[in-house]
Amino acid sequence: MNFIIGKKVGMSQVFGEDGTVTPVTVLDVTPNIVTQVKNIEKDGYNAVQLGFGARKAKNISKPVLGHLKDLGPFAVLKEFRTEEGAAFERGQEIKVDTFETGEMIDVSGVSIGRGFAGVVKRHGFAGSPATHGHKDQHRMPGSIGAQEPQHVFKGTRMGGHMGAENCTTKNLQVVKIDVEHNQLLVKGAVPGSNGGIVVVVTAKNAKQSATSKEDKK
Repeated sequence: MNFIIGKKVGMSQVFGEDGTVTPVTVLDVTPNIVTQVKNIEKDGYNAVQLGFGARKAKNISKPVLGHLKDLGPFAVLKEFRTEEGAAFERGQEIKVDTFETGEMIDVSGVSIGRGFAGVVKRHGFAGSPATHGHKDQHRMPGSIGAQEPQHVFKGTRMGGHMGAENCTTKNLQVVKIDVEHNQLLVKGAVPGSNGGIVVVVTAKNAKQSATSKEDKK
């Protein structure tokens, strides 16, 4: 399984030789540094921790600085479970060429925040009728449950903070790999706003792409 941490740059287009246009998301994937390798004997499981991006040392706690030692402070530290931990070593660089063109991947990030939203926008409620005494009630949530418990049930759909949640878009295809500029071009859209941190891993339940099916024929 391949994995790397990157930053969403924005969306663009890639033109094929036949003139077809493919919408892509450009990911800035500067080399990640292996900051720790875990194994079953010592830690109870196999994993690799990667560091990405620069950050001022004064904004990082001393225990974390001691953990990183001579590798330098990173903006993001992320751990990946893998059975191939022995193939990595501390200080090793993980670059964008760890992926291949046409490979199917899963991209995770924090979705764009929408602020406070009512039940109509947040949960798709229909609202109240516009007539028959429903003045100023058109987008109200209505009854929120029984009176007896004297509190609102947990999980009740109400207005509140919308967006800014961890989410994953699965089975995206790698359209192009730009090793010179450390960029990964992914077909379609990925979660988050421009400049947001994203995590790219090999698709767990990869669907075979149309191009790969044609190649096999």
